[in-house]
Amino acid sequence: MDYREYDEALNRVRTLSRPSELRITDLKVCKVDLPPWGCNLIRLETNQGICGYGEMRDGCSPTYVKMLKSRLVGENPCEVDRLFRKIRQFGGQSRQAGGVCAVELALWDLAGKAYGVPVYQLLGGRFRDKVRLYADTHIEDGRATGTLMAPEDVGRVLKGYMDEGYTVLKILSVELLLAQPGNTCGPLDWMRELRAAEDEVRRVARTGTTAEVSAANARLYDFNRIAHPFTNMHVTEKGLDELEDYIARVRSVIGYEVPLAIDHFGHFPLPDMIKIARRLERFHLAWLEDMLPWQLTEQYKALKQSACVSLATGEDMYLAETFEPLLAAGAIDVVHPDILTSGGILETKKLGDLAAKYGASMAVHMCESPVASLAAAHMATASENFFALEHDSFDSPWWEDLIIGPVKPMVKNGFACVTDAPGLGIESLNEEVIREHGPVKEGSVWVSTDEWNAETSLDRLWS
Repeated sequence: MDYREYDEALNRVRTLSRPSELRITDLKVCKVDLPPWGCNLIRLETNQGICGYGEMRDGCSPTYVKMLKSRLVGENPCEVDRLFRKIRQFGGQSRQAGGVCAVELALWDLAGKAYGVPVYQLLGGRFRDKVRLYADTHIEDGRATGTLMAPEDVGRVLKGYMDEGYTVLKILSVELLLAQPGNTCGPLDWMRELRAAEDEVRRVARTGTTAEVSAANARLYDFNRIAHPFTNMHVTEKGLDELEDYIARVRSVIGYEVPLAIDHFGHFPLPDMIKIARRLERFHLAWLEDMLPWQLTEQYKALKQSACVSLATGEDMYLAETFEPLLAAGAIDVVHPDILTSGGILETKKLGDLAAKYGASMAVHMCESPVASLAAAHMATASENFFALEHDSFDSPWWEDLIIGPVKPMVKNGFACVTDAPGLGIESLNEEVIREHGPVKEGSVWVSTDEWNAETSLDRLWS
């Protein structure tokens, strides 16, 4: 045999023993229609036949990851930190971080597979044997219906999660309660237009085409992008009474021993959030989430000093350093990053250590596929001040079927399972399931990114 043929044959053998010679050869993307906005999964391919899997944040454009391809091909994926530093400048807050974070997850998956160890071991080893999950539910009767559930019914759903082993709970979308007639006041013209945009989104969610859904969400986005101080909407005493009564009735079903967090309050300014927080003090809540835009450090500090409640934020924040102003001001009790926005696995672990320095705990936002959930579980396994990881896939019974690998079941008795399998524990993705729940119905679900192979720019940030 010619030596060149011998070398080429070795390149196609999954030896897992030549990590120093491992090289990225391709990046591919596929779409999965997980509610509410769908997500893009990525696959990094290598010269040794092993693949690493990552995921972009829900609702994130795949362009954010495609533009990174020419900066990654030919690189050794085991050099995770160096490659992250090479591409981190192309990430930004919220969904703008999607490409960088997806790649970072896939790099860790490849490094673990190359060395034959689980990702958590590469991060320094275990702090825990299992990862606590928190179960959440909407107070809306189904997604995008606009119909409120009775609080006792919400309590029964949560009680069912408790019976399955979940030991921390969360309810979402209480802004729907506050949006009921008489519960808020504000510019009547603006409120009428907002309600019409919300109604249109709900209508097309049931009967509209993909284009109609996209257009309706774009119109609603123009309202939702207005930050809390600028909406000039306020909560009435009637609204505060109804919110307080609603949470009391939920607590009457689930009791007061289980931690309960609340998310999605709506875009009200600081004085109204203070009123809400004070009304909810007596319910011993695990945290109130994202009550204000995360950039408003002084307002968060004022809110924290005005009510005896735990505050959490962070799912839209990129890089650990972005959290430090809030932490240094003593403005939050819980950092709540999403691993697909915060910078990926290692950056989120660094955030946990930073939060611990300021006496804050870490819970993790998770509204995505098993790929990101496993990545977050590995990070949580290796993080000292971790509290709980979100689980939000109860209405997608096929969720676990997206991956093929030894981590089954992924969720057991309210905890995420992490095995000693190499990398993230993903052997491959189930293309049949992706095809059933994605836009590509025939052929390979993995979309080529070859048009980005030669994309170049002068990326240096200094002279």
